[in-house]
Amino acid sequence: MRSVQAYQELFSTHLQSIAFAKEPLGLYDPISYILKLGGKRMRPVLALMACEAVGKNPSSALGVATAVELFHNFTLLHDDIMDEASLRRGQQTVNQKWDVNTGILSGDALLVIAYQQLNQYEDTLFSQLTKLLSETALLVCEGQQYDVDFETRNDVSLDAYIEMIRLKTAVLLGCALRMGALVGNATTVAADSLHEFGVNLGIAFQLQDDLLDAFGDPKTFGKKVGGDIVENKKTILYHLTMAHANADDKASFEQLMTSTPVDENKKITAVKTIYEATEVPRRTVEQVSAYTNKAMDALQQSTLSSDQIAYFIAFAEELMVRTK
Repeated sequence: MRSVQAYQELFSTHLQSIAFAKEPLGLYDPISYILKLGGKRMRPVLALMACEAVGKNPSSALGVATAVELFHNFTLLHDDIMDEASLRRGQQTVNQKWDVNTGILSGDALLVIAYQQLNQYEDTLFSQLTKLLSETALLVCEGQQYDVDFETRNDVSLDAYIEMIRLKTAVLLGCALRMGALVGNATTVAADSLHEFGVNLGIAFQLQDDLLDAFGDPKTFGKKVGGDIVENKKTILYHLTMAHANADDKASFEQLMTSTPVDENKKITAVKTIYEATEVPRRTVEQVSAYTNKAMDALQQSTLSSDQIAYFIAFAEELMVRTK
């Protein structure tokens, strides 16, 4: 196993070799733009790591790594449109820099190009990979629809919220690991364990993202801090507040989280004050730790060596200590 940076560099070099600078520019320029915004490239890195962990050169998994990353960016383009977002990784979203129609069409093209990356694999493996990506893609769409539905529902439980983020975010991490394992000819036990590791890590990652949305550093977070509060989103912080706030804070909180403020910053400050009084940051960190531990426990059921398990555990721990 090599350093995370080495996997990132391997993938970045490969991604740069794919020619997106072609006609019509109105379709491909936005694709080049969002891919150049970067990010941790967590999903492709996991695919490469899984492939090497089960005994094959990670270069063999560059096709699936690229497919997963392009699919992920397709979802970002469409999510930003649905959320009417203005910032992505600290830069203008495609729908802001161009327009909504461009974001839709370039996103559709990204999805097609993602599947094209799997054409390099032999027929049996190609069939397994496309089936897995298609099943995962549909789950992601289901998760996105639940996210939309939850905005207008008052009966959303914590368990329902966790299931939504499992579908919308976490299953794609599991998919990346399983795809890399499949390319590496992994045993079923190893592939299942890596998939479970990825899903639980993905849940922990999203819960951490919920916390950073309210308490992250605006200079490093890449999105507007407090955006979930302004949009009245029922994140993990919302559920923990409703479960643990005293009667007065709960009444104020419910009123705040059903309002459309004239002064967004005033609302953000008021909600965060209730979060802190209810110890929501600490409670959220406990939830993050719980799902990170579930991810680590899944690895113990695998056929990976102790050194390989330790490597994935170190990756998970580093990922959860972040500010953006």
